[in-house]
Amino acid sequence: MIKDAAEQVKANIEKVIVGKGESIELALVALLCEGHILIEDVPGIGKTTLAKAIARSLGCTFRRIQFTPDLLPSDITGISFFNQKTQEFEFHPGPILTQILLADEINRATPRTQSALLEAMQERQITVDGETMPLPRPFLVLATQNPIELEGTFPLPEAQIDRFLLKVKLGYPSEDDENAILLRFEQDDPLATLAPVMESQSLLALQDEVRLIHVDEAVRQYIVQVARATRQNAALELGASPRATLALYKTAQALAAIRGRAFVIPDDVKYLAPAVLAHRLLISPQARLRGRNREQIVQEVVATVPVPVES
Repeated sequence: MIKDAAEQVKANIEKVIVGKGESIELALVALLCEGHILIEDVPGIGKTTLAKAIARSLGCTFRRIQFTPDLLPSDITGISFFNQKTQEFEFHPGPILTQILLADEINRATPRTQSALLEAMQERQITVDGETMPLPRPFLVLATQNPIELEGTFPLPEAQIDRFLLKVKLGYPSEDDENAILLRFEQDDPLATLAPVMESQSLLALQDEVRLIHVDEAVRQYIVQVARATRQNAALELGASPRATLALYKTAQALAAIRGRAFVIPDDVKYLAPAVLAHRLLISPQARLRGRNREQIVQEVVATVPVPVES
C-alpha cells in the first residue's frame, strides 16, 4: 500500500521535476515520517519548484513565506490586535497555520525570525501572547536555501538545523534531462495544472503504517553505532544528536516501506545516513582546510562500522 501510494506521488511530482528520482524519494521519506526538509542548492536548480510540486501533489493546505532580513516573527506566527468595534483582542493567524509551509530562502531571515519556527517544527504548535495553539496535521516545513550567495544571509543555528529530518540536494541535470526540461516547459508550465493525487488524511494513515515496519535488534544496534561513531570521529567537532539517531531509525522504516519491504535492512541505513546526518554535524577546522565535506565524512564513518549479518 505504501509503495503504491509513494510511486503515485513520485510520478506526479516527476511531471514537473525531471531526472531527480533520488531527491524525490528522499522527500517522500520525510513526508512519511512527518519530518521537515531542507532543500539546499545553487539558484535555478528547481528547489522552490520541487517544494511546490510536493505540496500540490498532497492536497494539503499550502502557504509560502519569502524570508527576508526585515521579516518579523509575528509575520510568521500571527498577531493579536485590538478590535475597536468589538472592544476585544482578536488573533490574526500567520502563514505558519497551514499543513505545508514553504520557507523560501530561510537563511535570509534574522536569527530572531528563524527562531519563530523552532517550536513549530519540533512540537507542532505555536505560542502567541502566552497562548499555545496546535498546528494542523500533517505539518511539514519545506525550507530552501542557497549555499553560494552569503551576502545578506544568516546561517541557521545548530538547534534549527537539527530539526530538519534530512537535507536534499538536487544538483545540475544531465544533458538529456536538461533537454527534456526545455521540451516540457516549451508551451505550458506543468506545475500550474498539477493536481493532487493524495489527501492529507491518507498521508496521516500512511505515516501511522510506516511506524509498524519491523526493525531487527541487530539493525537497531547498527543505527546506534553509526550515530555514536560520528561523536568519536576526529574530523568532527559535533557529532549526531540522539534526535539524529531517531531520525535515522524512522527514515529507514519509511525507505523500506517505499521500496516494498516490511522490514529494514542495513543498506537502508547506509543509503540514508548522508542525507539524515551530514547537515547536523560540525566539521573541525583542520578537516575543512583539507577540503573534506560532511557527506564524505559520514560515508567514511559508516564504512568503519561493522554491518550486521544474518547468523
